[in-house]
Amino acid sequence: MENDILFYEKQKFTQWWIWVIILGINGIMMYGIYYQVICGKPFGNHPMDNIGLLLMAIPMLLILVLFYVMKLETKIKSDGIYVRFFPFHIKFKHYPWQTISKAYVRTYSPIAEYGGWGLRLGLFGKGMAYNVSGNVGVQLEFANNKKLLIGTHKPDEITIAIEENFKNSK
Repeated sequence: MENDILFYEKQKFTQWWIWVIILGINGIMMYGIYYQVICGKPFGNHPMDNIGLLLMAIPMLLILVLFYVMKLETKIKSDGIYVRFFPFHIKFKHYPWQTISKAYVRTYSPIAEYGGWGLRLGLFGKGMAYNVSGNVGVQLEFANNKKLLIGTHKPDEITIAIEENFKNSK
């Protein structure tokens, strides 16, 4: 019971515009492969050879798969905060309450403060950010003066979990 999950959230990239871009580029690539490799007609004004076209499709498909499998998971337990940005983190990273000097929910500007969404390094002492969408996150400030922002879509629930456990651990 001591290490039961008190809060859990899983987020994925669900922004429609990201998927339009990724699927659009992949659709054009697949059409080009079909048109040139299968039908035998050159694709475009200055077509590349078939091998080049097929090799160009590989990174585009890998990006599609990457965005499909990427997910940000956050857990709060009595011993700290756990976060994983899969597939970049296979195992959860554990941040014990004893190492955290401040923990609070705040609104932030993803583009201005961190340059966008994903695994980001903020400028001017902002620290790291793990976020997939939105502009609300849990700001962690550590005893060693490092900072970490974890995006959330459940600010009320995570605030309650942090307040109850952070104060009890000190």
